[in-house]
Amino acid sequence: MGNHSDGTPTGADAVAKAGHQEVDVFQDPGLPPHRLRLADTDPKAAKRAERQVAWLFIISIIGTLVFFVGYFGVRLDDTIGTLRIQNTLLGAGVAFAMLGIGTGIVHWARALMPDHEVAEERHPLRTEEDRQAAVQIIDDIVEETGIKRRPLIRNTLIGAVALAPLPAIAIFRDLGPLPGDVLRHTLWKEGERLARDPDGTPIKASDVTIGSAFHVIPESLNDLHEGKIAAKAKAVVLLMRLNPEDLHPSEGREDWGYNGIVAYSKICTHVGCPVALYEQQTHHLLCPCHQSTFDLTQECKVIFGPAVRPLPQLPITVDSDGYLVAQSDFHEPVGPSYWERG
Repeated sequence: MGNHSDGTPTGADAVAKAGHQEVDVFQDPGLPPHRLRLADTDPKAAKRAERQVAWLFIISIIGTLVFFVGYFGVRLDDTIGTLRIQNTLLGAGVAFAMLGIGTGIVHWARALMPDHEVAEERHPLRTEEDRQAAVQIIDDIVEETGIKRRPLIRNTLIGAVALAPLPAIAIFRDLGPLPGDVLRHTLWKEGERLARDPDGTPIKASDVTIGSAFHVIPESLNDLHEGKIAAKAKAVVLLMRLNPEDLHPSEGREDWGYNGIVAYSKICTHVGCPVALYEQQTHHLLCPCHQSTFDLTQECKVIFGPAVRPLPQLPITVDSDGYLVAQSDFHEPVGPSYWERG
């Protein structure tokens, strides 16, 4: 056979390479010897670990309570200090709520749950036996966790898990009420003048040239003192002028524009991003967030991207002074389509 002590591929500790006939067979080394932990041999150590896990779960509970103190207890004023206090309590509360549960479960598994390795052979599937085996596995898992005989850990874990999601619920609830019919109504109404955003200057039809695009708000927004941001967010419009022959209005919408001037909601019907890009040559409106593309010549029909609904059109005309005005409000809700619109 020859001497392979120089490390050739047929040596005892080498890896076989292509072209060599001799391949060593690796034997299954088996499971490593099990090393007992201190908690496995010392009841006092096990009890101490149990208390540590419980304290970690209690820290999680305290973190959740701290969050609510910051959320409901700190009243914001015009000072930056109060805002910093609230943000500190909110951040620390959520951090300790999540950290307490995560660290507690990890410490519980490392110190108290069985850690021996098990190897099982794969057996042919038998429906009833598999069901019984699955039930037995679940029972074994519950038994190995020790949750039945360690009520302190069980009760503190239940408390921590029950309270931990509440900060997230509070944060999401603070985003505002469900839209309902709110987006069905904006500041636009019959006779409302179209004004430039943001200075609020009314727009005459003669100001709008072919290929131009205006970001438009209702003129009455200038006189609004409360809820101005929310009202503007719903009512913003894009105003453009095309050759009238390039437009293809559907039946009933022939008079929704004026000499090729049309107005559409600026709010993308995908997730509500502002549609702010107008391609003059193709007459396409683009949403920069997810690249939804709307064809202006086909009543802003979606031709690309994740949006599934055209941009709502604002019916417009001109008043006796030549200013562009709305004929009415939008005929459908503005904004994204991911809630029930009824």
